[in-house]
Formats: sequence, C-alpha cells, structure tokens
Amino acid sequence: MKLAVLSRNPDLYSTRRLVEAAEDANHQALVIDPLRCYMTIASQRPTIHYKGEELHDFDAVIPRIGASITFYGTAVVRQFEMMGVYSINESVAISRSRDKLRSLQLLARRGIGLPVTGFAHSTQYTGDLIQLAGGAPLVIKLLEGTQGIGVVLAETNQAAESVIEAFRGLKENILVQEYIKEAGGADIRCFVIGDKVVAAMKRQGRDGEFRSNLHRGGSASVVKLTPEERSTAVRAARIMGLNVAGVDLLRSNHGPVVMEVNSSPGLEGIETATGKNIAQQIIAFIQKQARPGKTKTRGRG
Repeated sequence: MKLAVLSRNPDLYSTRRLVEAAEDANHQALVIDPLRCYMTIASQRPTIHYKGEELHDFDAVIPRIGASITFYGTAVVRQFEMMGVYSINESVAISRSRDKLRSLQLLARRGIGLPVTGFAHSTQYTGDLIQLAGGAPLVIKLLEGTQGIGVVLAETNQAAESVIEAFRGLKENILVQEYIKEAGGADIRCFVIGDKVVAAMKRQGRDGEFRSNLHRGGSASVVKLTPEERSTAVRAARIMGLNVAGVDLLRSNHGPVVMEVNSSPGLEGIETATGKNIAQQIIAFIQKQARPGKTKTRGRG
C-alpha cells in the first residue's frame, strides 16, 4: 500500500514509528506536511498538490494533525476523502474531538461518565457557574489548550472567580470542571484502535502538580484496566467516530470519568511504558480496513 502520513515534522517519534512500521510491513509511507499542500476544489476531479506535484494513488491517510493546524489540516484530510482515499481518522471525527465543548456534549448525551462541567460566555454570573460545577476546588480549562497548557486548579471560590474573569478578559472560552481529588493527580491514557483498548498507562503528575501530562514532567507506568474502564474508552472513541484515539480517564468515586478524547495520541509515552508496538498495530488495522472509497463521510460535514 501507499500511505500518506500527514505530519509537520518527519523527525517526531510518532511519525518516525509509523513510517518504520509501514516499511516493515512492505508498504510505502510518505510524510507530507499538510500546511504545504494546496488543493483544487472541484466536483468532478478534486486534487491535492504538494511541492509542485499532484498527489495521487494513495491507499490510505494517517492524519497526525496538531491542534494548532486543525482547520487547515482537516481540510486536507477532507480533500483526500473526497478523492476516495481511506483515512484512519476522518476529518469530521478529528474536528469533533478537537472541540472540547462539543465532544463533552456528545459524550454526555450518550451516557459517558464525565466530571461536572460548566460553560458560560458572560462573567456576570460567575459565582453561580462555580456552584453549578460543585464549587472550589475546581479546574478551569481553556477550550483551545493542549498538553496541560491553560489548565488551572483554583483552590477557593474567590481564586476561581479571579481566574475566570482574567481568561474572559482575554476573550478566551473556558470550561469549569469539578476537581476529582481522589484521582490523586493521576490519569489513565487508554490507547484505542478499532473496537479495543490495545494499551493503557497511568500518568502521574510530579509532586505538587495536579496535571499528569508527560510533557509537564509526569511519569508513566503500566496499569490494569477494569472492564468498565475498557468499555468506557472504546465507547468514547466510537462516539467521536475515531478509529485511533487516546482516551484519558480519571478514576473517581463514582467510576471512570472521561477527561478528553485525543485524535492524534502520541506513541512515545505509551510504547515506552508498555513495551508494545502500537505503530505496528495501527498499520495492521489499516491493512484490514483500507479500501478505495471506504469513507463514511466522503468529505461531507
């Protein structure tokens, strides 16, 4: 097969591992910077061009679209879909998962466990919003934040009001969520491929840090999931429409709650912690699933 790995940096661990796994399975994998692609929007023959040449004859696309380029990156994925090329994660699913508010609403509608979450545009009733989310301590998140950036733990209601007003003063959209104290600064990353969790790791924040992101100095270890945690992770990925997803869970007193569903989960942390060849499993999934025109949306939506 001829695969397109959409990534801005061919030297990133995840990108390199996907290319290696594809080549080990005797496939051709080309790393393509989505921001350097340009397209002709046409009903009869849509095309994508890259570095002066037309891209064609691809069997599948593996999108590694960073949050900062979601708009243009998903447009490129959608163009491939219009051309009938299979994408392991479709454009509409990536866009859906990147919108934190939309994704939480979709998960809530389907009965997935979530932290109590508040959202508002005006700061006029900030105190009431804080109480709706269960009061302090609580977590305040920027909608556009990634890797723990723009996430603040407010210990008191007064601190929460100050942070909310500061963020809104910068015209930023925010979420207010209950703080799951019993999680102890740890979360669980479930790596989902298709309809099963293929690997899981526990991420523990460093001392004094409630955020467990590995980019913020957290540590990772293998963890044994409960059947409920496995089911929750698979259901969350399916609701988002993602074939490959990193589902982040917290262990709360009332069962697993989903914090986020990531459409471009990194491979380094999970492969290092578990010793599993996740990249190989992604390529194997594509081998089974990729067919010309096998795209649910065909670029719609």
